Amino acid sequence: MTASTPTTPTTQILACEKRLLDAFRDKDLLVLDELIHDQALFVLPNALTINKSQLLENYRTGNTAMTSLTPSDQQINFIEDTAILSFQLEMKGSYQEQEISALFRYMRVWKWINNNWKVISTCGVPITK
Repeated sequence: MTASTPTTPTTQILACEKRLLDAFRDKDLLVLDELIHDQALFVLPNALTINKSQLLENYRTGNTAMTSLTPSDQQINFIEDTAILSFQLEMKGSYQEQEISALFRYMRVWKWINNNWKVISTCGVPITK
């Protein structure tokens, strides 16, 4: 999304988030590279911390393959040029040859940088019932 997009910041974030989840599902490395800041950090649901290049490599090599990513219960807070998005994510796929079919709570931080929204941080935890 660029500054000329005639939408609200909330609409922009939700559109960017949809593009990001679609790119994860489709292994679209170009869109992932576009939406994720080079210095971003990710805390995965298994408690590992990885950077952007590690995340992209996981998708490039097939270590991560998502077949379904369904968000719900999305909440967004804005602090100046930063958006904090909390959401539940029903995730199906595989990570390092282990099947995943579970519900997670994610918090993703988007920052407005050079007239574009970029992911700068993501943290996910499993939801146990």
